[in-house]
Amino acid sequence: MRFGKRKTAPHYDEAEKTPVIRCSICTGEQVAGFRRKDNGTFEEVMLIRNEADLLAFREAWGITGEIKKIY
Repeated sequence: MRFGKRKTAPHYDEAEKTPVIRCSICTGEQVAGFRRKDNGTFEEVMLIRNEADLLAFREAWGITGEIKKIY
């Protein structure tokens, strides 16, 4: 007997969204998320406090290569 739903790995459509890190110039806060290619809106996913958080974001979403930073 199972309770709850089966968890699936998150995914994103590479044709519609680009993974980016939004950085604050004033506070240095970094937030990882996705930017829509058609209108440029940003969707927050998680706060990046250290290198381990960035690695967790990459592994959770299957991101390889460089992630662009926007300010």
